[in-house]
Amino acid sequence: MDPLSHVFMAMRVKTSECIRLEFGGSWGFRFDGYEHAHFGVVSRGNCWLSTQQLKPRLLSAGDCWLLPRGHEHALSARRDSKIRPYEQVRPRKRKGLVRYRGGHGAMTKIIVGNFTFDGPSGKWLTDALPEVIAFRMDQGHSSAMQTILQILAVESQTENMGSSVVVSRLADILFVQAIRAHAAQAGAAGAGWLQGLADRHLRAALRAMHEEFEKHWTVGALAAAAGMSRSAFAARFKEVLSESPIEYLTRWRMHRAMQLLREGDLKIAKVASLVGYESDGAFNKSFKRAIGIAPRAYRKASSNDGETSPLLRLSN
Repeated sequence: MDPLSHVFMAMRVKTSECIRLEFGGSWGFRFDGYEHAHFGVVSRGNCWLSTQQLKPRLLSAGDCWLLPRGHEHALSARRDSKIRPYEQVRPRKRKGLVRYRGGHGAMTKIIVGNFTFDGPSGKWLTDALPEVIAFRMDQGHSSAMQTILQILAVESQTENMGSSVVVSRLADILFVQAIRAHAAQAGAAGAGWLQGLADRHLRAALRAMHEEFEKHWTVGALAAAAGMSRSAFAARFKEVLSESPIEYLTRWRMHRAMQLLREGDLKIAKVASLVGYESDGAFNKSFKRAIGIAPRAYRKASSNDGETSPLLRLSN
């Protein structure tokens, strides 16, 4: 199994929402940033998407976008449109549809949605992604997006039995499809972790760490898995992923340890063993240094709150 699949399997979408927007004439709305991922697709017409960090980009029917960390952004009819808070039209929402007309002009139809992840399950991946991912719905793996979005739009505006479960599962698939589309388009030109996955040498080492994270890896052993010399591997890994191979391995072990602590009742010593530590003392020390609190306290906080505190995050 590839590292991307390992991370996808550990992710869980906690809540999700999907609505349809129909805007006509002159319009422009700002969407505040939240602790969630945001996606959208233009199903008819054109609009401009802009964020505080990136220049506006023109989107047309079939264009999709994903904001992995839910940054503030704006949608508008024209590049120079006056931007107002989206809350000014949101109260007009009816059965999953928000309609607004600012005078004469063609209608633009957009499907947008948000989803939040359960605890830190998505942080590993969202932190490795750019602020905005844009792609076409009719290219490669993205061809499945149209069907997913159509079902998602219908389920989001109904109260049928099991609709919330269907929406959550579709949001899972939607996120995976978006990342696959981005990874395929970016390739070796990607950045950080995704660039590492596109590098055949580094990918082999990453796969080894993800599949056998309990193994007592050394830099030399990982270099051999990558088919490189120890020095060349260490330098290349640091250049692309901005951390050493052992630092990466420790972060992945802590990520898996958090998953085991959240989802099961294994003893701390057993969790330590499963993620490659010979003693629970050494595991406790590493966990507290990386996450900020001890494993036992983390488990208690996770079970009491249903989600982790903002403090309970993997250090970078």
